[in-house]
Amino acid sequence: MSSSAVAKSTSSGIPILNIYGDFITKNASAVSQIESAMRALTYVVPARFKDVELASESLHSGVQLLSLYHDSLLGHAAAAAATNSSTTLPGGAKPTPHNRYTKFWTQKSPMYKRLALVVTMIQYTELLWEMTARRRGEAIRWKVVIVLEVVKAMCRLGLLKLTNGRPLLTPPLPEREIDPASLETAASSGNISSASSQRGGSSLPGSGYSSADESSSPCPSPPPEPWKMPRTGLSLPSLPSSANISQYLLSKVLTAEDIKPPIQLLHRVQGMGYVAEVLHILRPVIYAIAMRRWAHDKKSWRPWLLGLSVEYAARTLAKKDLAETVPGGLKGLTALEREELKRRAVAIGWWGMRGAFYENVTGPWLRSVVARLEGKPVISMLGGLVEDYQYLWDNYYFSTATL
Repeated sequence: MSSSAVAKSTSSGIPILNIYGDFITKNASAVSQIESAMRALTYVVPARFKDVELASESLHSGVQLLSLYHDSLLGHAAAAAATNSSTTLPGGAKPTPHNRYTKFWTQKSPMYKRLALVVTMIQYTELLWEMTARRRGEAIRWKVVIVLEVVKAMCRLGLLKLTNGRPLLTPPLPEREIDPASLETAASSGNISSASSQRGGSSLPGSGYSSADESSSPCPSPPPEPWKMPRTGLSLPSLPSSANISQYLLSKVLTAEDIKPPIQLLHRVQGMGYVAEVLHILRPVIYAIAMRRWAHDKKSWRPWLLGLSVEYAARTLAKKDLAETVPGGLKGLTALEREELKRRAVAIGWWGMRGAFYENVTGPWLRSVVARLEGKPVISMLGGLVEDYQYLWDNYYFSTATL
């Protein structure tokens, strides 16, 4: 582009971010594939070499942050297309309870959106911060780790207060739930481009979702474009293919939770349940401080036992409170609450890759497995991949962080 063209573009008041946003919207499928390919590349790049580990993690963090911005652009585009009376996004299924709940709070509370964005951005970059700090010494590294955990804990405590004592979800922002093919079809009709220019290029990641696009979510094979009636201008959705009839019908079935207000998808916690949630939030801080205290003895069981005890206590108190306060006990939990409890239960498994348990049990076992795989065709590649990840597990705290 010539300098005169750039000057003309600038003088006409068209921000570059709007141009970029229109490009992302019109090529949503390709952008999603590129993001996935770049993430996959960072997973297989060896991490045991000093220069490569930092470059690989920088690439991974950059892709994650860029995806966060893309989520905002695609959310705004879906909302603009859904609110346009002449445009119907095809193949929309019901939004997930997680997205309904987090969209509600990001729209209702700007502070919730900011705090959730800070937590998400730290999670995407925390390992990169730790790698950078480690080059300046172990003391600096642990200071950075503790500061990051403290900042995340303060933000999560703020989210707990803003939601009136409701348990926190991971992630705290809506996930991408938009059919790229639908957006590309709508963008080609010119309905989204105009919305992008009105946006002013100032949207924050996580703020692009609204109640208007709750019907827009991924569909494995989108049906053809809806038929537009010539007299009224209204659109009729196309029938799905015979292979998708069951999925299409299930997407139209409403359950009791589908008609609940989003705020009722999680019960408020009080008393013992509130203490459990605070313990869950503070557990990473307590564990990081304990790891710093006994950093000279990596095989010490004290930090590991302390951290696991706090997490187990938080989970036990939370389940006991839910059983006593929710009508129907644990069987009366919403799907979103069951999903979050399941995610936290799975996260407990990562204690097998942390601290003394990893140094005394898991680490030696993995090294013996890698040694047995050496020199064997094909499967030796798997051993090499495990060895690459072992370098991260051996040297970095955030490589096994789950909160």
